[in-house]
Amino acid sequence: MFKMVSGLFAGRASLAAMAILFSTEIVQAADAIAVDTATDTGDSTPPPDPSRFGRFEQKLADWHVVLGGGAIIVPKYEGSNEFKVMPVPFISATFLDTVRIDPTGANIALYEQGPFEFSARLGYDMGRKEDDSDHLRGLGDVDIGAIVGAKAAMKFGPAEIFAQLDKTIGGSEGMEGTLGIEVTQPLSPSWMVGAGASVVFADEKYMQAYFGVTPEQSARSGLAQYNAGAGLKRADFSISATYMLNHNWMVRGQAGVGILMGDAADSPVVVGKVQPSGMLLVGYRF
Repeated sequence: MFKMVSGLFAGRASLAAMAILFSTEIVQAADAIAVDTATDTGDSTPPPDPSRFGRFEQKLADWHVVLGGGAIIVPKYEGSNEFKVMPVPFISATFLDTVRIDPTGANIALYEQGPFEFSARLGYDMGRKEDDSDHLRGLGDVDIGAIVGAKAAMKFGPAEIFAQLDKTIGGSEGMEGTLGIEVTQPLSPSWMVGAGASVVFADEKYMQAYFGVTPEQSARSGLAQYNAGAGLKRADFSISATYMLNHNWMVRGQAGVGILMGDAADSPVVVGKVQPSGMLLVGYRF
C-alpha cells in the first residue's frame, strides 16, 4: 500500500505530485510569511536599505524567497488506491508581487485593480508512466507536456475566489479549468491556517488520455474499453497550518482530499475515487 520513493525518478515524480498539493493557497501563505513575518513576530529590526548596496544587490532585495524541503504522501497516480511517500524540495520566490515561482511553474501578474488580479501561468504536466502501478500495465505512457494558462482572482478579506484555465501542449494535449476558493487567516503572530475548495473540469482530450481505454489498450491491459468525455473531473478540499519557529524558519503541514467525479470516477483505470494526500514541510525565509 505504501512505498518510499527515492533517486532520480523520485525527483521527477515528486514534482508531479507537488502539483496536486501546491495550490495557490500555499504560495499565498509563503508570500505572506515572506512579507509580513517581521511585523507579525514583533521584530523591530528594520530591513537593510537597498540603496546601500550595488545594483545586483538592490535587485535581490526585491525578491522574497522561501526555501525548504519535506515529504509528501500521494496516490501513485490519479485514481489509484495505493500511495507513495516522497521527499521533496520546495522553493517559493516572489519578485515585487508580480512574478511568483514555485515547484509547479511560474505565475506572472498581468493586471491588478483593487482586489482583482489577472495573471498568466507557465508550468508543466509530468504525464503518467504505465509502470507507476501494476494497474496501468498495457495502457502506455502519457508524455510530459508544457502548460500555458491564465487565472482571474478576486480577494475578499482573507478569502480569494478564482477561476483558472490551463492548456497542455504535448502530452495529453488537453485542457483543464478550475473554479475555487481559498482562505488564509493568521491566528497569532506565529500561526497561520488555511483552507481551500475547488472543482476541476477537463476537456475530452485530457479525460481520454488519463481515464479512457482504447481498444488497443484494452487488449494489452485487460481493462474494459472506455470512452471518457469532457466534463467535471474532481472536487478538491484542503486544510493547512503554518507555524513560524522564528523570524526565518517555518513549519507547514497540509492535508487534502480529492473526489473523482463524472466519467473520471467511472473509468476502469480508477481503483479509488477518493484521493487523499498530505505534506509536511520545513522552510527558511530569506
